[in-house]
Amino acid sequence: MSADEASGLGPLVARLSRGGQRLRQADRAHSWVLDTTVVVLVFLMFCLPDLLHGGAGDGDGPRRFRLAFTLLSPAVTLVLQAGLVLPLLWRRRRPMTAFGTIAAVFALQWSLGAALRADVALFIALYSLALHGRPQQLPWACGIMAAGMALVAVRASAAVSVWDALFFLLSTATAALALGLMVRTRRAQLAGLRERAARLEIERDQRSRLATATERTRVAREMHDIVGHNLAIMITLADAGVYATDAAPERGKEALQLIGDTGRTALGELRRVLGVLREASDSSPVTPELSPQPDLMDIEALCDGVRTAGLDIVYRTAGDLGALDGGVQLTVYRIVQEALTNSLKHAGAGTRVKLSVVVEDVRLVVRVRDDGPAERPGSRNEEGHGLVGMRERVALYGGNVSAGPAPGGGWAVEATLDMTPRAGAR
Repeated sequence: MSADEASGLGPLVARLSRGGQRLRQADRAHSWVLDTTVVVLVFLMFCLPDLLHGGAGDGDGPRRFRLAFTLLSPAVTLVLQAGLVLPLLWRRRRPMTAFGTIAAVFALQWSLGAALRADVALFIALYSLALHGRPQQLPWACGIMAAGMALVAVRASAAVSVWDALFFLLSTATAALALGLMVRTRRAQLAGLRERAARLEIERDQRSRLATATERTRVAREMHDIVGHNLAIMITLADAGVYATDAAPERGKEALQLIGDTGRTALGELRRVLGVLREASDSSPVTPELSPQPDLMDIEALCDGVRTAGLDIVYRTAGDLGALDGGVQLTVYRIVQEALTNSLKHAGAGTRVKLSVVVEDVRLVVRVRDDGPAERPGSRNEEGHGLVGMRERVALYGGNVSAGPAPGGGWAVEATLDMTPRAGAR
């Protein structure tokens, strides 16, 4: 088949598929229409000729064939035809009942020695039973079918060989049974595929919601660190500016300038964090230009900003910090930011803070210790959001965080990150 022919069949197959889908929907809504249509077609194609010409044993066939069967009156023929065809109305709702009723009428008919074209209803009933019935009913139906075919073969022995008749009849019954099982298997496969597609769609939605929740948690954590840190600095500077306004106006002016600079820095960081949530629309396809995430190089600037608020910070590093990836550096930056913010809020200006970031083989240790009071608000009853956020960040790298009163006084925060390469990591 050429490419042009294949492309020409595509729309045809699509139209047939849509047509089949519409027919299935209509059948589910009005199942009686199809059942009635089958009965009417069987009557017109197989029953009406027997009524008009006197039965399947009459007509222009061989003389021995005509003599082998009994001719029935039109009234008896019509009754037998009704018994064969009308049960097809419930062949899908009660397939075993329909098959049993038709088989009983079929046996009665052949016990009278009559041959009717409406006997095709038995094969239709067997097909429907294979398609809609319970699998455990099929052995019984096959046994009844074999007995019925044997009866027909014996009755037709005067016109045709028993073995030839039996072979033809059993082959036809096997074809009806196989066709019903094939269609049933195909429908089960399609139902399985539809169920799997629905399940995959649900799993996709769940993964999407989980990713959204994870991203919201990350953004909330970033927002807490940014807002909490910068607001603590701004509040401290504002308090200092109030006292300095009367005694040293220049110091008050400097405090206001520092508050403005801190506010602008916080606003810039908030825009960067929230910018990743903004999706580009058709009207504005250009995404916002985002500044880089903070890393270890920014810790010195962070310390300078906190020093302006009154903390005396001693900062030292050890180990190969430049080899750390961006995620680890951001985690360390946020831990230091949160620890310094807590020292500023709870210990106040004039507190001395010792800060160290040390890489020891496959471990990274961040230590922050101040000489402020050991008792912090809420430290005995519950953990603050900042400590929870630190624990979540460090847990991503298999580490742990401890925070509490330091030996000899003050407050200490220590975070340890495991730098061992994970399995499958590149």
